[in-house]
Amino acid sequence: MAPISSRRSGHSRRAQYSLFTGYALAAFGVLLGAALLAVSLLNPSAFSGPRMAASDAVAPAGAGAARTRAASSGVLDEITAYWRAGSQNAALRREAELARIRLGEAKALEQENRELRALLGLGEAGGRTVAVARLVGSSSTSGRRFAYLDAGARSGVAAGMPVRSAQGVIGRVLEVGNRSARVMLLSDSESVLPVKRAGDELVAFAEGRGDGKLRIRLLNLGINPLKEGDLFVTSGAGGYFRPGIAAAILEEVTPDGGVARIVADPAAATAVMVEAIWIAEAVEASRSSPDKGFAPEGDSE
Repeated sequence: MAPISSRRSGHSRRAQYSLFTGYALAAFGVLLGAALLAVSLLNPSAFSGPRMAASDAVAPAGAGAARTRAASSGVLDEITAYWRAGSQNAALRREAELARIRLGEAKALEQENRELRALLGLGEAGGRTVAVARLVGSSSTSGRRFAYLDAGARSGVAAGMPVRSAQGVIGRVLEVGNRSARVMLLSDSESVLPVKRAGDELVAFAEGRGDGKLRIRLLNLGINPLKEGDLFVTSGAGGYFRPGIAAAILEEVTPDGGVARIVADPAAATAVMVEAIWIAEAVEASRSSPDKGFAPEGDSE
């Protein structure tokens, strides 16, 4: 028996009909396509109705696809914006930090200018100013309190000269170099400053304790007249400091005086003023003006 593929169609009428029908449908399709093509070329609007009907049929599906694309695009945009926002926030934080630094520098410069103007005013109204300098260092020893100036003998600074800020007494010069000087601060354990209470001339000594505080020791023992908040200024006794410079404010009353805080904090002073020794100024002034009634021993002749 021969294989099926080798049989000829003529042996089966059904196969002949099927082959003829296929040829006929193919020819009909070609003719129909040629006719539709000719119609579309001659009259393009002839198929607008079917096209719109097809468009209406698929419009809901297209709208759904568009919404899906829009939603996915929105999600992607949000993700992109999130990552960009992180970098932008970091940049803004850096800019804000830089702005705070610049603002702090401007405030520090403004404070320094105020202190310099105050020192300039003090120099004009008070004793003779030798130099305006900066505190550039301090000692680390607990009992001794020293600071260092960036001005020395070349600026006219000499040992014993008082050092003050715009607020009050800082200390006095202990040692001098060419371009620097060492200052014994008011809080040093070896510092003793004659003071008086502002208002009633009650005299006392302000002694450094080495811990940033002062001990106010009264000269006349008895009933302690001191009160918290009393302001003590330099009395001018013993020389060095001219009278009337703010030194300490009493914080605690003790049987023989009290404990006070220093008015002028050296750590907060950006600029200080070195003044001439007050007794030396007074002697020089008395020599130039004998009628003032002050003449040191040995000069009366």
